[in-house]
Order: sequence, then C-alpha cells, then structure tokens
Amino acid sequence: MKKKLKSILYIGNNLTLKSKYNSTMAVLSRLLEKEGFTVYLSSNKLNKTLRILDMCLSIFKLRNKIDYILIDTFSTNNFYYALITSQLAKIFKIKYIPILHGGNLPNRIQKSSFLSKLIFKNSYKNIAPSNYLKEAFEKEGYEVDYIPNIVEIDNYQFKKRKYLKPNLLWVRAFKEIYNPILAIEVLFLLKKEYPNAKLCMVGPFVDGSYQKCLSLVQYYQLNDAVEFTNVLLKEDWHKKAIDFDIFINTTNFDNTPVSVTEAMALGLPIVSTNVGGIPYLIENKVNGLLVEKNNVSQMVQSIEDLIDNKYPKLTLNARKKVEAFDSEVVMKKWNLIFNE
Repeated sequence: MKKKLKSILYIGNNLTLKSKYNSTMAVLSRLLEKEGFTVYLSSNKLNKTLRILDMCLSIFKLRNKIDYILIDTFSTNNFYYALITSQLAKIFKIKYIPILHGGNLPNRIQKSSFLSKLIFKNSYKNIAPSNYLKEAFEKEGYEVDYIPNIVEIDNYQFKKRKYLKPNLLWVRAFKEIYNPILAIEVLFLLKKEYPNAKLCMVGPFVDGSYQKCLSLVQYYQLNDAVEFTNVLLKEDWHKKAIDFDIFINTTNFDNTPVSVTEAMALGLPIVSTNVGGIPYLIENKVNGLLVEKNNVSQMVQSIEDLIDNKYPKLTLNARKKVEAFDSEVVMKKWNLIFNE
C-alpha cells in the first residue's frame, strides 16, 4: 500500500520575494514540494509582531491538516519565534522539528537553558546543518541529526581560475557580527602591494555597519575600488562572481554560511575567519584558507599566498566538498526524517 505523503508547515522568515534573498527556507520548501509533500509557509510579514502573530495563526488554522512543523531557529530575536511556535505545536500535539541556524546558538542554549529545554527537549527531531552545531547541542544533552544546507550543484558553473588577481568578492548582510569593515581594511592594506586591487560587497544594508563602511571607503580614498551592490538575487551575484577571483568571509560569528558554500561551488578560493562552524566546512590549506577573526594582516597574507599560487588545489577540493551537499543527497536524508 502506497504511503500517504505528509503535509508540512514551515515556520521562518518567508521574505524571499521582498528581500530577494533566496533563503534555505525557499530552497528546502520547493524541493519538499517536488518530492510530493504539501508545504505551507509562514510568515511573509515584515513587521516582527505581525510575523509572530501570523505564524501562530497559521499553526492554529492548519492544526488538523499538517503532520509536521519545521521551525527555522536562530540565536537572537528569532529564538523567541521558535519558542512560541514550538510550544503552540506541543499544545496541539503536532510533531515539530527545529532547524538550527546561527553561529551563536551554542551561547544561546547555555544562556537560556530553561527556554532551550522547552524547545529542544520536546521536539520530534532537531536538525543541524553543520557538525559544529550538532556537537555543541549534543554537549548540552540534546539529540541532533545532521543534514547540511542544500546546494543544487548543477546550478553552479565551476570556473577554474588559472591566474588569480586581487579582485575580492564579499557576500553577506551588512551587520556588525559579520564585520564588513574588515573587508575595507583588507583592501586598503592589499592595495599597497597591488594598486589595482578591487572589492565588491554584495548584501542588504541591515544596520549602521554599511554607513561605517562608506565612511571608511571615503577616508581611505577607495571610492574607485569598492562597489556596493545592495542585495542581489542569487543568480545575479553568481554572474558577478565570474569577474572576481577571491572570496573573503570576514564574520565574527558563524555557522555554515550559504554564501561560502556557494562560492566554493563556483570555484572561488575562500579566505575566511576561523569562527564558529567555519572550520567544520573549510579545512585550512586543503579547501580554503582560515585566519583569526578581525586580523587584517593574516587575511591579506592569505590573499597574497593565493595570488602567488601556493595552494593550487584549493578550489577543486572545495567543489568536491560541497558536492556532498547536493539536493539529491540531502533530500534522501529529509525523506528518512519524515518516514521513520
């Protein structure tokens, strides 16, 4: 007898159409539908109060139609979205599955121990997209399954760059925790050796860090060397990446950033800070280069090493690494979760 396919409510920031950011939520929900699941999404409200109300209303309205609730779970304000919706799911006896995001979640579960237990001890499953978060949660006594973020590998054209130029690409939201100012500092120091070096920064302007970057660009007289694109569709920044040779990730906190895995798939060599889950994704000098956070000189030296071709196999190794995140592989793991 053929199994009845499940219905799923996916709780998270469903803002792809408004933000142009092709989120994990957008990709996973589309692939689940392709597998035959019925998927409902909540919420697309920009106002945070309206968003949590909409999420709760969705659970109430769909409580007799859905088998599972997926909940994108972060460490800051969105942590409370997960708290409220998970407890509502518990009241209605619906199996819920937190999907763990955010490099600072290990600190959150220690700081908010009681609230964390309410969410993660009562869940049907906890899913971590990185072994970094899996290990951190297991250390606190939680059971966690590892399922990586999806990279639809056929959509990523690998470009083999024979000679690297000091053309830097940065893709992230302009937020203090991602330390975009470091990218400007790196360019300024790099231009002393490579006057033609340039930097493109792709991402939405979220907090005051964008203005700080602008001020620094003017102070260092780098106006002709830095491009700010604001947020771009995934396809658009992928096209732009063709004209750049090195991807830099400057963050102070992180899990497994999608932009970094995408850059690895595209053939861009990576120089990243070694924070959070990054060392679980990038093995130093094997499939990327790692430096200490907020260390300008280390990042510049690593970029110069790439230009000098000291690590010719980095990009091939990186592509091989992210091929394990392909949708065909990852969706088998999700199917197992829903069919146990």
